[in-house]
Amino acid sequence: MSGPDAGESGQRFSDGLRYRVEIPSVEGPVVMRAVLEEADARGVPVRRVSQGSGVMMLTDAELDGMAQLGAEHGVEVSLFLGPRGAWDAGGQSLVTTAVGVVARGDAGVSACLAEVRRALGRGIRSFLVGDVGVLATLGALRAAGDLPPDLVLKTSVLLPCANGATARALQDLGATTINVSTDLSVAELGEIRAACTAPLDVYVEVPDDQGGFVRFYEVPEMIRVASPMYVKLGLRNAPNIYPTGLHLEDLATRLGRERVRRAELVLRLLRERAPELVEGRGADLPGDLAVPVP
Repeated sequence: MSGPDAGESGQRFSDGLRYRVEIPSVEGPVVMRAVLEEADARGVPVRRVSQGSGVMMLTDAELDGMAQLGAEHGVEVSLFLGPRGAWDAGGQSLVTTAVGVVARGDAGVSACLAEVRRALGRGIRSFLVGDVGVLATLGALRAAGDLPPDLVLKTSVLLPCANGATARALQDLGATTINVSTDLSVAELGEIRAACTAPLDVYVEVPDDQGGFVRFYEVPEMIRVASPMYVKLGLRNAPNIYPTGLHLEDLATRLGRERVRRAELVLRLLRERAPELVEGRGADLPGDLAVPVP
């Protein structure tokens, strides 16, 4: 039998890699600089950082700083869109977290679009979307040429994707890369991969508020069935820091460094248990990685 083994994904990133490393909760340029320093010291090829507090919580200078660092290091910077249901005057999010990142009303959608246009003007080309209507709107604007064709729309883990049909629907709406639910089996990840071509963002260590799972030993099989995928390092036993700022900067920085350390542990296990899957950093500027253009 030629080609991939049964159940093994034959899909790859544009530069031929099966996986890339993502560090989430990188909440500003100070944290991002620390993450990149730690990654360099530990030999971790970070290719994407993502942020959860949102564009609205960054000054222009901070946006510029993250864009510059991303451009210098060949790292995608993905920023969350807001406002969101858990932060505004609505009350439903107090009784269910399921609506925590919705855009409430037309004003909420309009605000998310304003966040995109503001950050695009500072060089950012990747955005984390938690609302299906916002995703559809941004996808339509990109298809119509009103937003850049290489704009990356990354769905949030809070926009649950637990099956292939949902993944296919999200991709049809414009998702460029899909955060999957944190508790899926390897077989279920394979089902999602079979249903769509978008890279999957897979937490291999999960924040406590999303389950707290630590799945390092499963990473080789995840890569085999779900590639191309982002190996995403959350952090168990750590506080939620959204929205962050100067009052939490030291903590956010320490958490960022520890996420890189966790990535080093995952890559060590990968070398030990599946050396045939070990890859380098890949191309400097692959076409499917939204490195900022400041």
